[in-house]
Amino acid sequence: MASTTSFGDSNFGLQAAVINGNVTAQFLQSESLNQACLRDLRTTNPHHDKDRIQNTNGGLLKESYCWILHNEEFQEWQNDQSNCLLWIRGDPGKGKTMLLCGIIEEFTRTIGHTSNIVFFFCQATDERINNATAVLRGLIYSLVLKQPSLLSHLQSHYDQAGKSLFEDINAWSALSKIFMEIVRDPILRSTYLIIDALDECTTDLSYLLELITQAPSAYPQLKWIVSSRNWPDIEERFDTTQAAPISLELNEASVSEAVSKFIQHKVNKLAKVKKYNDETRHTIYHYLSSNSQGTFLWVALVCQELDRTSRRHALERLMTFPPGLNALYGRMMDQVRNSEDAKICKRILAVMSTVYRPITFHELASLVELPDNLPDDFASVSDIIAICGSFLTVREDTIIFVHQSAKDFLLREARDWCLSGGIEAEHFRIFSRSLQAMFKILRRDIFQLKFPGFSIENIMPPLPESISSGRILMSLLEKDWSSCLQILEGHRGTIFSVAWSQDERRLASASYDNTVKIWDPTLGQCVSTLEGHSDSVNSIAWSQDGSRLASASNDNTVRIWDLDTFQCVSILEGHSNSVNSIAWLRNGSRLVSASSDKTVRIWDTATGHCATTFKAPTESHSSIQWSQDISRLGSASNDNAISIWDSVTGKWASALDKHSDLITSLAWSQDGSRLASASIDNTIKIWDPKTCQCDFTLEGHSDWVLWITWSEDGTRFASVSCDNTVRIWNPANGQCLLILEGHRELVISIAWSQDGSRLATGSNDHTIKIWDPTTGRCLSTLEGHISDICSIAWSQDGTRLVSVSSDKTVRIWDATTNQRASTLERHSAPVHFVSWLQDGSQVASVSFDRTIRIWDPTNSQCVSTLVGHSDRICSIAWSQDGSRLASASNDKTARIWDPTTGQCVSTLIGHRGMVRSIAWSQDGSRIASASNDKTARIWDPATGQCLSTLEGHSHLIDSIAWSQDGSRLASGSNDNTIKIWDPTNSQCVSTLMGHRDMVRSIAWSQDGSRIASASNDKTARIWDPATGQCLSTLEGHSHLIDSIAWSQDGSRLASGSNDNTIKIWDPTNSQCVSTLMGHRDMVRSIAWSQDGSRLASASNDKTARIWDPTTGQCASVAYIGSAGLIEFDKVNLNLIHTTSGTFNIEFSCPTMSIPHSFASSPRPYGYGLNDDHSWITYDGVNLLWLPVEYRPSRFSPSFALYATTFVIGCSSGRVIFLALPETSPLSGV
Repeated sequence: MASTTSFGDSNFGLQAAVINGNVTAQFLQSESLNQACLRDLRTTNPHHDKDRIQNTNGGLLKESYCWILHNEEFQEWQNDQSNCLLWIRGDPGKGKTMLLCGIIEEFTRTIGHTSNIVFFFCQATDERINNATAVLRGLIYSLVLKQPSLLSHLQSHYDQAGKSLFEDINAWSALSKIFMEIVRDPILRSTYLIIDALDECTTDLSYLLELITQAPSAYPQLKWIVSSRNWPDIEERFDTTQAAPISLELNEASVSEAVSKFIQHKVNKLAKVKKYNDETRHTIYHYLSSNSQGTFLWVALVCQELDRTSRRHALERLMTFPPGLNALYGRMMDQVRNSEDAKICKRILAVMSTVYRPITFHELASLVELPDNLPDDFASVSDIIAICGSFLTVREDTIIFVHQSAKDFLLREARDWCLSGGIEAEHFRIFSRSLQAMFKILRRDIFQLKFPGFSIENIMPPLPESISSGRILMSLLEKDWSSCLQILEGHRGTIFSVAWSQDERRLASASYDNTVKIWDPTLGQCVSTLEGHSDSVNSIAWSQDGSRLASASNDNTVRIWDLDTFQCVSILEGHSNSVNSIAWLRNGSRLVSASSDKTVRIWDTATGHCATTFKAPTESHSSIQWSQDISRLGSASNDNAISIWDSVTGKWASALDKHSDLITSLAWSQDGSRLASASIDNTIKIWDPKTCQCDFTLEGHSDWVLWITWSEDGTRFASVSCDNTVRIWNPANGQCLLILEGHRELVISIAWSQDGSRLATGSNDHTIKIWDPTTGRCLSTLEGHISDICSIAWSQDGTRLVSVSSDKTVRIWDATTNQRASTLERHSAPVHFVSWLQDGSQVASVSFDRTIRIWDPTNSQCVSTLVGHSDRICSIAWSQDGSRLASASNDKTARIWDPTTGQCVSTLIGHRGMVRSIAWSQDGSRIASASNDKTARIWDPATGQCLSTLEGHSHLIDSIAWSQDGSRLASGSNDNTIKIWDPTNSQCVSTLMGHRDMVRSIAWSQDGSRIASASNDKTARIWDPATGQCLSTLEGHSHLIDSIAWSQDGSRLASGSNDNTIKIWDPTNSQCVSTLMGHRDMVRSIAWSQDGSRLASASNDKTARIWDPTTGQCASVAYIGSAGLIEFDKVNLNLIHTTSGTFNIEFSCPTMSIPHSFASSPRPYGYGLNDDHSWITYDGVNLLWLPVEYRPSRFSPSFALYATTFVIGCSSGRVIFLALPETSPLSGV
């Protein structure tokens, strides 16, 4: 029922106030963001620069520039729409800058109301405005001020990157693209872009020239005016375009007349101030006219000197000025050399010739040692600057060169006197003087902020007076950093691996320099260097008792070292390629090694003999799933076939029937009696694992079938397809029971609640939908994410749902109230997978930043960060007892990790393509991996041995799932099919077909009686895995369905779609119970709470939402950054686990309005690193800044956190560690 509001006498004021308040709040928030963007974009205000330049030159004289406005070449350029580039060229001092100032004045006066007049003044002596990026920032800044609506082109990029958009190494690339977006905007008015002194753009001038020469031809609404000296490289570039050049040398008559007007103006002004008689005035005028050589600057400098000369000495002084600019500079230099203050003038000129920007009086006083008899005040220093007046001038307490040619003269003609010790010596003097100034002034926490990482941007001015004199080199101060740092130096190459001994008393490091070093972390000393490898050392591993160390190398060998004698006691040879990973058995009797030769070897450490070698087959599997009882392993291969491995007999069985295209997903029913496979052939197949025969092929989806999932009781299963639907099927007869539609985009994730009463779907439309799988009705749509929802997961009791999104956040939702419970943030890239430990005590998250983070859900603290993969991590899985974590990667390997130490226990090598998915057997004795090489492999995690290879699919296998009892394995492939395998004989039992497009997600119901699938065909299907029949097709989404999930009791099914919504379906009648709306982008992942009272969704809108699936209301919203997997804690329903951490959320009743700000979202706990690895943080607060040379790489990080000790392997070859306080370093703050 639609709500109404009446504006009667009793409530009008209240209603109006509420509406006005909301509008005002949103406007102010938007205005604040706009202002922040403009503030960070601005390096200078070109209008202020223009005013400064005109004031420095004594004002703008119209008579000195008006000739250009009547110049034939200028008028032809202005009137010709096809001629967009005007180049004003001339030697130094010819008045180019003032000419452009005059053009800007005239254009602003005559056409400024209909056209944008945008300009920028380059200055080589100021690093703020002497580079191409600064020019572009200035132009964009001025354009946005002229037409504020153009800010939208900038704001979207700024919202993602912040200030770094304008400052990092990619700033030019990003800004040039934004600039082109602006000039392509049809709302852009006719625009004149004016750039002065291209020759003073000292950095990336070629980039700027390329932009200027390319833009006019494509965008005739732009007209450029640029000026520069007569430089050949600029001329060469402009010769390739239709640039209209105006040479001041070729317009000598006009320039001379303009200079004459300038001389007349300057002499009249002098005569008035100095009270010259007519004879003196005429003599000065004629001398200047005869010797100026058409150079404004020469005239200005001579007049400046005459202004300092008494009237009676004016003519005498006048005759000492030689004609020509360089000759005048030489004369002025002789004057400085012969003055009584020559020594101090020399120091000042040396500093000014060396620094990268203009400096203030305060800074000069710190950098130049002034004579004892010279007071350190403004007047005294001004007098000294006046002696250097032909070279320097002062504007607003800042010392600048009168012209770039003055600095050029000092560095070229007067270098031997000005910089007699060389420019390097002057840099050292500036450095030393800066340090001395800092030592006198600075102290720890000078602002008494208490927070070490407090941003300077948040410090309100004014700065303390004592600080300004030393600020030129304040960045050199690293005392806070160095006082708690131990540096382990000795390696000559990159550190590949760092490992603690079990007792934490020693640290080992492996390096590119072919050595292993043993360190005493307390003393920071190298105890021993282990030499013997002939190539880089990739991995090291301590034995359990700490008496031995194993090292794996690119020289194809493994070495075992005695750590009492530091001698190599054994060399293990046999691999034919580099050894990448090693792991000890707990008793130390065996060592496992994995190599790039596609073998895993088990070694007898006592004899050094190879006990067993496991070779990878010629074809590899892309997806595998253990059965619940570990008796069978199902795999999907890239040739579209399903195979099942029997762990008792060790034999493989392959199904005869195949999908016609790639298998995308596998899923076992809970009792293991059936296996479902999804494929991009738009079908799902149900397999009997005992006979490896396909019982049913479920057809109905119109696009790829991506995922399938069984309900807990096995009576239904759901399929997700690229047709944007989720279908619920009856596996007993292969009938489609329901089609769940409602998402506007692809459904990425799907999950049944534990009881099967609800199904959750997460979609690219940024929403999660909870469905009733009995009716097909969407019960609620969880909105809040601001990007794609990658994965969703229900808590065991169905009360909470976890969602993970591309917005780098993980969100926990109260499925009862639909409120966000918590947000976990720590990853520096989108999070795409999350996995709970069975008892809910820990959660692991996987990110595109190539790291795995293990979180403590009770306090949201990141317990460990696992680093080792050389490419993106695709999937992770916990062993049932939580003692091991497995990861699958694009680097074609899987790794077994010890989550307590963060060490890689074993590397499983053999796949020839990326490993897409992994799954542990229930007892943890076996692990299955699925790969792009169309094979699945079964491994012994204790030995690293490949026990079997499953082949059969004709395309990569994207998903794999065991039935609860382990009797069936389901594989989903890009061949559009799902295959169910009997792991005892490797036979394909059933192939599920029906979706019209690829299946994106599948989910077993808890009892294994049904499988739900989500597809690109915008439907979800419910299947009977026993018969392969589609029980129902759930239609309603307007875009592909990305995720699907059963409620725990199987009574509802939820689907998340790219249409930004989540639908909750009743699987018994295919009706959409509720549509959950609120996400502003696709829903990537959904999850039911254990009791089915809540549904969580993760979206690409960077939010996670908790929904009440009954009412469809959103109970909570959390900002999570990137969408990924999301789950409820199985014990404490107020805890939600995400890839960013674990968050404690107190669920509230459903509310009708969701706050726009997420500033109150929970933060991480304990020590960690910030996104760019430049700070060590505590509870999310910047604590300790790391200089660049002490940071781990962002792309292949080599660091470890053990308790409160940080170990960092640097690219320089150094290993450093920091012992951090066990108690909160922020206590009392």
